[in-house]
Amino acid sequence: MLADATRVRIILALRDGELSVNTLADSVDKTPAAVSQHLAKLRLARVVKARQDGTRVFYRLANEHAGRLVTDAIFQAEHAVTNAPSHHQVTDARASD
Repeated sequence: MLADATRVRIILALRDGELSVNTLADSVDKTPAAVSQHLAKLRLARVVKARQDGTRVFYRLANEHAGRLVTDAIFQAEHAVTNAPSHHQVTDARASD
């Protein structure tokens, strides 16, 4: 599920809460049809849940682990390319306060 950048961007957009397909499409700079295709795959994988309100469909992360999965994948990628990942620099700065 995380092999596609658009799906990762959709999951990141949904970390702050529920969004409509059109809002997600604007957020990830894709067409609503393309976003709907990605959301269908994410729904099958139980990463997102849908709620219909009239003709509009709203999506949210299925649980807190879905957003965390993407965050951890990004953090792991940072470890692969640098000795001082940015997420450690934020933590280290807080520790010195």
